[in-house]
Amino acid sequence: MMEEGKEKNEGIESSEREEIFSKAVRAGKRTYFFDVKATRRNDYYLTITESKKRYHKDGRFFYEKHKVFLYKEDFDKFVEGLTESIDYIKVNGPEELLDEVIDSQKTPSSYTDVEFEDLEKVEATASSDDGEEEKSS
Repeated sequence: MMEEGKEKNEGIESSEREEIFSKAVRAGKRTYFFDVKATRRNDYYLTITESKKRYHKDGRFFYEKHKVFLYKEDFDKFVEGLTESIDYIKVNGPEELLDEVIDSQKTPSSYTDVEFEDLEKVEATASSDDGEEEKSS
């Protein structure tokens, strides 16, 4: 019998809760992931993950991640605090910051529709193209 809370997903056993919905938002050098998951009792909760690409001294990269778990009983207070904080910044923040916020909102929405799998394909294609150019030189 499989332990409760662990499910097989495409042949891979996972201790992660079932993902119900996911939204990735690119913001400059960071990507934010909003993932709706279900508890053992089928209650929904939200995980917010900030992911940023970092580099080791030897040039290899890794993703630094910070995760927040938000449960439904805290949604209203969280949104209230977030909205109040953002409104404060919009009213009282330095003009340069406000200009950056306005400019970032002008970014086409299709920019956030890029999936990491798409980026890996582009990187793989670019690296194979680079390799072919080196061989032919």
